[in-house]
Amino acid sequence: MTRTTDGSAGDADHRQHRRPEPAFARAVAKALGDARTVLDIGAGAGSPSYAPTDRDVTAVEPAGELPFADDTFDAAMTTFSLHEWHDLERVLAEARRVTRGPIVVLTFDPDRIERSWLAEYAPEVLSADARRHPALPRIADALGDDTVTSTPLPIPFTCVDGFAEAYYARPERLLDPGVRRADPAWGLVDEFTVRRSVSALRTALESGEWDRRHGSLRIRPTYEGSLVLVTATPN
Repeated sequence: MTRTTDGSAGDADHRQHRRPEPAFARAVAKALGDARTVLDIGAGAGSPSYAPTDRDVTAVEPAGELPFADDTFDAAMTTFSLHEWHDLERVLAEARRVTRGPIVVLTFDPDRIERSWLAEYAPEVLSADARRHPALPRIADALGDDTVTSTPLPIPFTCVDGFAEAYYARPERLLDPGVRRADPAWGLVDEFTVRRSVSALRTALESGEWDRRHGSLRIRPTYEGSLVLVTATPN
């Protein structure tokens, strides 16, 4: 059961190209452990929901003080939304106040974003994307005395949640304007930069240069990119 106090629906491109990836959903559910009541923070940020359907989930926006008593929830979670938070430290502190058990965060490590092959063709896009995500040490510091672990989450070949790295083995998909519109990173730069980046990638694909440099990825079942699962447990 899900109770939503606030939220917004994604546009058509998000609905088509940003769907919950089952492998990520399983990882989030496992990290939540046996929690029955779960607080989902930032569920309206435009990305697919990874809230488990077999728990009692309450979804809220990350704005100021959370309207719940101490230790209300067994666990808390947030997925792909930290970059939208105006006061990350305060909201994470609030999440810990109202949560008895683990806090689970699905996010990107900004230090790894620009290691993607896409940086060869769209460096400004990935640079802008890296700047908007909070660093992992900042997240850990905000969680205070919790024991915090950050685990890279492998991205499957058939990933249906269409952020850029989801297409690590399917570069042609990034030539589709709808695919790019579904990934906020492409909206961080001007249209001229987007056109130049797409043209560079198209040229590399048509000439065979992409396959000469990165073709081994086409048969790789998973890819370890910048996606991480952060889990904080109280001491």
